[in-house]
Amino acid sequence: MIARLTGTLVALEQDRAMVDPGHGLVYEVMLPSFAATRLAVKTGQSITLHTFQFIEATAQGSTMFPRLAGFLSATDLRFFQLFVTCKGIGHKRALRAMVLDTATLAGAIADRDAKLIQTMPEVGKKLAETIVVTLRDKVDGFVSGAAYPDGAGGGGDAPAPAGGGTLARDALEVLLQLGENRTQAVQWIDRALSADDPPTDAQGLVAEVYRLRAGE
Repeated sequence: MIARLTGTLVALEQDRAMVDPGHGLVYEVMLPSFAATRLAVKTGQSITLHTFQFIEATAQGSTMFPRLAGFLSATDLRFFQLFVTCKGIGHKRALRAMVLDTATLAGAIADRDAKLIQTMPEVGKKLAETIVVTLRDKVDGFVSGAAYPDGAGGGGDAPAPAGGGTLARDALEVLLQLGENRTQAVQWIDRALSADDPPTDAQGLVAEVYRLRAGE
């Protein structure tokens, strides 16, 4: 099984990448939609994808095709493996649907935000509700961890926030305890950490989030 692939991104389409590891082979790697968007500026550069192999069958089930899916981090891959355990979400459908990154989608599931989940391609109201019911108690570890990687085991090309991962995660936990929406909290934390003089402790970061929000 191919667990990880490093090579030059020689071509990129909406749902797949062509990766040349330099051994006379070029791999076609299926991508979740949000990952394809992030890789758009990396054509011609070296990338690393955490990979997962699956078999795709034709509608009649008479022909099987081996497929290789790629993810920007090990966390993204683990979330995908959880996501496809939901009834009605096959591997290819999941890849097409995932226009939201791991942290945002996991946060929407944890917050039972079926309306946001419905905005994904091929996900209607009934399927969105099924996703929430099936996965809402299983995604907490993906919310702050995916949004704010600390470099310990995540790997890949997933972007880090402007400030420290631990600081951001601590502030996120405080905001959640105060009843804030995960997705919105992540967005406000990122904005606060992007300032020229960002806060250096969780308490100051939380205060800055509320200051920014009050100034809207």
